[in-house]
Amino acid sequence: MDRTSRGIRSAQAGLLTNAGLAIIKVLTGVAGNSYALIADGVESTTDVFSSIILWRGLSVAARSPDEDYPFGYGKAETLSAAVIALLLLGAAVAIAIQAVREILTPHHAPAPFTLGVLVLVVAAKETLFRRVFAVGVEVDSLAVRADAWHHRSDAITSVAAFIGISAALLGGPGWAPADDFAALFASGVILFNGFRLLRPAVQDLMDRAPDGAVLNEVVEAAMGVEGVLGLEKVLARPVGGRHRLVLHVQADPALSLRDAHELGGRVRSRIVGTLPSVVDVVIHMEPFEVASDHR
Repeated sequence: MDRTSRGIRSAQAGLLTNAGLAIIKVLTGVAGNSYALIADGVESTTDVFSSIILWRGLSVAARSPDEDYPFGYGKAETLSAAVIALLLLGAAVAIAIQAVREILTPHHAPAPFTLGVLVLVVAAKETLFRRVFAVGVEVDSLAVRADAWHHRSDAITSVAAFIGISAALLGGPGWAPADDFAALFASGVILFNGFRLLRPAVQDLMDRAPDGAVLNEVVEAAMGVEGVLGLEKVLARPVGGRHRLVLHVQADPALSLRDAHELGGRVRSRIVGTLPSVVDVVIHMEPFEVASDHR
């Protein structure tokens, strides 16, 4: 629950910050004639929705298993990460389309006061990114890290808007579209981050095996239990930042059914107690044969 509460608090902080910044950027962009700043405000609006989705996803993922979902609700967290990534992709496409329209439409250069707003926005969003990302790493949550990258993308689009507006102001009337080209560049950055975040979310939803380091720790923990002679299979799948395992444990064929059951219980307890990321282990006991292919 501490893991869930920390993730939810980061989502709530992001929601409040993004809501305020979105309003400020859109109003400033309209008043200051800057589409790059308006596009930046739209991206902040998607951040608001991503924080709401993260909040809900973490809350659902924390539910205990029941008859309808005997393996728990952990996938809700991964699903929320995928939805957040899709929101980024949608925002990128919308911003790019409107940026091209603005480039093709003659207009005045942005107002100078928009630059001051952007400096404050970059500082706020980069700080928020670092704090939320640190939480995502500490609690090992793909969804929280995805939400953090929403904040970093917002900071990047703000930097692009700053550069575009500066070029438009310094270059004169002929450089007015620089603001819109900055918005177009920002959409490319958002698109890249969206795909980068969507890939691991889809992999987790498809139960891709964790990296070798996790499996090696499982093998080391299991083989450290007295009576375990080998492991035929070590299978793992991700569930909301955690893992569920299936182990085929080899032991002395002369063991009674009761003794084999107790040995499997010790293996399970050892793994769960040693690896915090493991939430459950299913043990299948097998007789150890000298000629068997074990690892």
